[in-house]
Amino acid sequence: MSSEEVHNRIPMLRAERGVSRKELATALGVHYQTIGYLERGEYSPSLYLALRIAEYFEVPMEVVFSLKPFPRLGSEQK
Repeated sequence: MSSEEVHNRIPMLRAERGVSRKELATALGVHYQTIGYLERGEYSPSLYLALRIAEYFEVPMEVVFSLKPFPRLGSEQK
């Protein structure tokens, strides 16, 4: 595998809960720019940070992070 890209749903989870990048960063103890880097896929989180993000949103880690792109909303089969 040539790329080690990690896909995430952080922006979607933040939007659902009305949480700003700064609020999430403060809760996690990281700089708010780190959240932006994560959201854009410019930075892959450590396992510890990934677990803390999932814990913050109270979801399993695989709901937040994936090695494959997440399906677009509305593209689920009915």
